Amino acid sequence: MSEHLSTALFRETRGPGFFRVLAGRNAPFYVDVLNALETEAADRPDGMSREEVILLITETLEHHPDFEMDDEDGGETSATPREKARLLLDKLLRHHWLDEPPRRDWRRTIHFDAHGATLITALRKIAWPDAAVFTDKLIAVCAMLADETELSERPWQTVENCLSNVREGLNELRTMQKSVQRFTRRQLEEETLKGNLETIFDDYSEQMSHACYAELVRARLPLRLPEAVIRIANRLMGDSTTISEMQTEVLRRHPAMSAETARCTVLNALDELIDLVERVLPMADEIDRRTADFTRRSLSRFRYLQDVTGERRTEIKAMFETVNRRLTGKRISHHASELPDLPDFRLPAVKLPAGLDSLYSPPVHRVSIEQDAFEDTADEGDREAGKAGMGKALRDSLTVQRANSFIKSLAGSKGARIASADLDISKESGFTDLISLLLHAESAEARYRLEPDRISDETEIPPLDTLEGCKVERFSIIKK
Repeated sequence: MSEHLSTALFRETRGPGFFRVLAGRNAPFYVDVLNALETEAADRPDGMSREEVILLITETLEHHPDFEMDDEDGGETSATPREKARLLLDKLLRHHWLDEPPRRDWRRTIHFDAHGATLITALRKIAWPDAAVFTDKLIAVCAMLADETELSERPWQTVENCLSNVREGLNELRTMQKSVQRFTRRQLEEETLKGNLETIFDDYSEQMSHACYAELVRARLPLRLPEAVIRIANRLMGDSTTISEMQTEVLRRHPAMSAETARCTVLNALDELIDLVERVLPMADEIDRRTADFTRRSLSRFRYLQDVTGERRTEIKAMFETVNRRLTGKRISHHASELPDLPDFRLPAVKLPAGLDSLYSPPVHRVSIEQDAFEDTADEGDREAGKAGMGKALRDSLTVQRANSFIKSLAGSKGARIASADLDISKESGFTDLISLLLHAESAEARYRLEPDRISDETEIPPLDTLEGCKVERFSIIKK
């Protein structure tokens, strides 16, 4: 049985007291003082003197007036700040956050423990998380598993790279989940319409919607990942030759390992790879759910704030209440002299560049146009014009028949391949022919097949071909 995490952890930290420092009512003080000590120790590789450490602890105590000494600290509440700092220094040394190695001379220097620096770094990342990103790690996994050359020549290295990339991709998805959750919490805590809109259109749109979430949508993972899992099961796990090659590579790296252990290592790695890849889609679905929840809550919060915190809402409400009270049971005519005394209605920060007269809009008089009646009967010229118009509409319609006719007009017989750069769309109907060609490429009635270049290499930006008046992504047409 492998060693428990707690056993290894407390052996390294030399007891649970290392973590107990960060718990309890004085946790905010210890977090701040350890952060200050680690920052100072990073610039002092030779160590800090006891006097410098006591001074830093004393300064941190000044920012935490609610700090109270515990029985474990060994001091009294009435102790001076310097006495408290000295006792707290001894506590941090006792719980191995600080280290005071023995020296031959009289000098005593204090160093910040390496494990403590690691934990403080993790706490900083939690407090000030990096912006969420979604890179091409998961897309690279699909591309590597689809590369037959790499799987044939370096199968074990490919599996290792896929494991590394899928782990990093899952971490990116977890960060995205947490970011959406953080924005949702911020949105619910906003008290003003300005803050509500800034959270949506500035922070969320810039950091999530237009960045990593848009990249996640463009990655089309629901289409690629199931194929990757099938590829692992059939091409790697189902091929005894590939398994033997990977087993040989593991034995080459670890000569002391037995052949059976190496084979188990390979199979475990493939099982883990499948398990990790299958975790991606549920996490992506959770991100979609949280994104939809953020949008719904943002709209609800906006409506709520609009109802209860609009500017001048209280003043306007008071003005109308006064009007209702003074005019109860009365009727107001259009004569201003009959209006009672009402409070002044002020419009703050209103600018009228052309003065108050600009509010007046003179009526526009429109000349009535007499509509000519249609003839009851149509002559031969009207019929021919109607047929010509209908024929033109049919020719300009984007149908699959039009796309097939355009393909038929191109040179070559069945199976001929025509590059997009060779298409001639210089004629009057050429541009609409091209649109119908692209529109019906997946139709069952299409007499052609369209293959974009990006299918052969998804990791590169596809090239563009310049045609008559437009640019298209490079593709090929194969006649059926």
